Amino acid sequence: MSVAIPFLAFLFAGAFAAYHRLRLAVWAALTACLLLACWLLGASPAATAVAALLVALVALPLLLPGIRKPYITAPLLGFYTRILPPLSDTERTAIESGTVGFEGQLFSGKPDWSQLLSQPKPELTAEEQAYLDGPCEQLCRMVDDWDITHVRADLPPEMWEFVKTQGFFGLNIPKEYGGLGFSALMNHKVIQKLASISSVVSSTVGVPNSLGPAELLMHYGTEEQKRHYLPRLADGTDVPCFALTGPFAGSDATSIPDYGIVAMGEWGGAQVLGIRLTLNKRYITLAPVATLVGVAFRMYDPDGLLGDKPDIGISLALVPADTPGLEIGRRHFPLNTPFQNGPIHGEGVFVPLSQLIGGEDYAGRGWQMLMECLSIGRSITLPSTASGGAKMAAVVTGAYARIRKQFGLSIGRFEGVQEALSRIAGKAYAISALSQATAAAVSRGENPAVPSTIAKYHCTEMGREVVKDAMDVHGGKGIILGPRNYLGRGWQATPISITVEGANIMTRSLMIFGQGAILCHPWVLKEMKAAQLEDPAQRLEEFDKYLFRHIGAAISNAVRAFWYGLTFAKVGRAPGDAYTRRFYRKLDRYSATLAVMADTSMLLLGGKLKFKESLSGRLGDVLSQLYICSAMLKRYQDEGAPEGDQPLLAWAVHDAVNKIETALSLALRNFPIRPMGWLLWLLVFPLGRRAQAPGDRLSRRAAALLMTPCDARARLAEGVFLTPCANNPAGRIDSYLPKVVLAEPVERKFLKALKHSDIEALEFAGQLEEGVREGWITAEERAQLEELRAMTLDAITVDDFDPAELRSAGYARLHGTPGARAAA
Repeated sequence: MSVAIPFLAFLFAGAFAAYHRLRLAVWAALTACLLLACWLLGASPAATAVAALLVALVALPLLLPGIRKPYITAPLLGFYTRILPPLSDTERTAIESGTVGFEGQLFSGKPDWSQLLSQPKPELTAEEQAYLDGPCEQLCRMVDDWDITHVRADLPPEMWEFVKTQGFFGLNIPKEYGGLGFSALMNHKVIQKLASISSVVSSTVGVPNSLGPAELLMHYGTEEQKRHYLPRLADGTDVPCFALTGPFAGSDATSIPDYGIVAMGEWGGAQVLGIRLTLNKRYITLAPVATLVGVAFRMYDPDGLLGDKPDIGISLALVPADTPGLEIGRRHFPLNTPFQNGPIHGEGVFVPLSQLIGGEDYAGRGWQMLMECLSIGRSITLPSTASGGAKMAAVVTGAYARIRKQFGLSIGRFEGVQEALSRIAGKAYAISALSQATAAAVSRGENPAVPSTIAKYHCTEMGREVVKDAMDVHGGKGIILGPRNYLGRGWQATPISITVEGANIMTRSLMIFGQGAILCHPWVLKEMKAAQLEDPAQRLEEFDKYLFRHIGAAISNAVRAFWYGLTFAKVGRAPGDAYTRRFYRKLDRYSATLAVMADTSMLLLGGKLKFKESLSGRLGDVLSQLYICSAMLKRYQDEGAPEGDQPLLAWAVHDAVNKIETALSLALRNFPIRPMGWLLWLLVFPLGRRAQAPGDRLSRRAAALLMTPCDARARLAEGVFLTPCANNPAGRIDSYLPKVVLAEPVERKFLKALKHSDIEALEFAGQLEEGVREGWITAEERAQLEELRAMTLDAITVDDFDPAELRSAGYARLHGTPGARAAA
């Protein structure tokens, strides 16, 4: 035993130092002290000497720069340069275009939670709240989604006018240029509220306030461009669109085939130097009504009119819609949610160089501009749209499940329905927290490249799952379209959000981890930049500085992952209160695990990792769920840690943790180098997997919140349009819930009496009359039951139509059907 003690002390000191990330010199000193104590206490002198020799062999070469740099760092630099994945200019631009916020801590293996929890609570200004309660509320009251989607296939003229005159197209344009100057958080709140009543209205407002001419002009436009165009965009004089995608260039914007040739041409009656454009675009939102078109194209200068560079690169230009040669085509028809969307074509379209966004200085910098602005759109428009739809579906489906009865019971009492309701509740809570977190990051001045892709992918995917479950709970109510249907268009529109601004399959398998592993990693990007320095001495110095910090962090993460695996993350310091501390520990564990998996994958696979899309997607899932949990815990703290929200938070965290372990399990079982996958499994899951999906008891508690008027339900519904007006059937059903709950005891009493009586009346009204006469219920209770019957009937009634009403105007033109013409 005396022989083993020094080596145990050696291992203990190493593990302790690694777990707490102590410096190498501290580890050496600590180990030396322990070995001295072992020797004094009678441990084997020979074993103690061997252990001390091991400490010296490790510590001295690493602590002495004269030995470390030439004999250790330099060979490792050569090896690193060989395995470094080659990055194209476009990949480098994409990686370096964003900023890193708290997501960088999740890649560190030891998140500094104070960085997250010290961020200010996202709040609107008094002016923003007044606009949300005023013009935004008024716009929602104007919405008749059936009229928009079925009758007109467009917003009515008065709504277009209201949107323009009330500044909805200039939410984020600074006041000095005629806009409202609102924050990104306010942009999120507006889109969320509009999406809860109509996806057509939300997309119409959302696009001009995300990727488009205004956003690009604010970041890169010349002062002359800003002063001319921004006021016109803010007040709706100009309606913008941005033409990026085409038949041969969808998610891969770097392969844009549209081109512009530098040439002389006529503009404003004079001969000027400009670009002659040839373009073929499609899927362009607002194109059919646009007066100002932003165009992405590849710019060429074959005659050397601007210099000696024939291929200038991707550039962006503003083209007025009435420019000769520009043709805005007919409309696309996106899945019965007919927001304005269509193709744009052009041949020989001439614009002067002054129409380049940012002027001639920004020629060829379009890819960088797009990368920096695309993340803004992904951060706000699509996540906010998903949030509005999911929150509306959650509270209204809960109310409907309480109102709708089968077999004498509210359908929400059936466990199968409760399972669906719990999924709706937990995912709506997660979507709400995630969408707000990314909008708040933009409001703080960040450009959250990685969180934006996480938010875009997971908000839209969870939104799809929420509306699927909501449709299942509603049954026939959900599938019969008409003015009373508040889910059908959301169901139809869900694939649109999945597809636009980067298809979700590509976003998950290529972007989240592919970009995050380099941009968010504490050391990788720094090492890459150091390895590419031209001066050899500086290259070695910088690489040495970052490499050994990286190695130390990697060892620490391996120890932390193993320790948390042994203890199931039940031991260790963590922030939070008595309820949430366990969640923070779990996230600490999986942060360390992600860091180990990322380092191992990049080290062993090198440049091949970018082609291992299944592995990349699964590691991206781990990073995403860590970020989602962080957003939910931040929201929970910002709300004052309300006890009522605990079932929603717990359900969503358990669901996320189960997804993390599932993703890790699949990644390890399918790791390209199988023996390493087995070793990593022993490190990550030394005692096996333990995470499970949310249990039945927790699911019942989460479902009950949606069916019961309470503060937690009100917080979940905050920010969506639930005003019970004529054109908002969802708001009406939601408003019925408190009255339905109050009427339930009376209803049970009446039905029990009815069951044991010899009553003759077959109609409900007659039964109520006899019930009052027999004394089962009072006259006031009769009125209460009559109101309950009316509310139930309104909730479950679906629409029906004369066949001619459903025929299109095109059918009327072809067949000359009078009824169809009238309907059209």
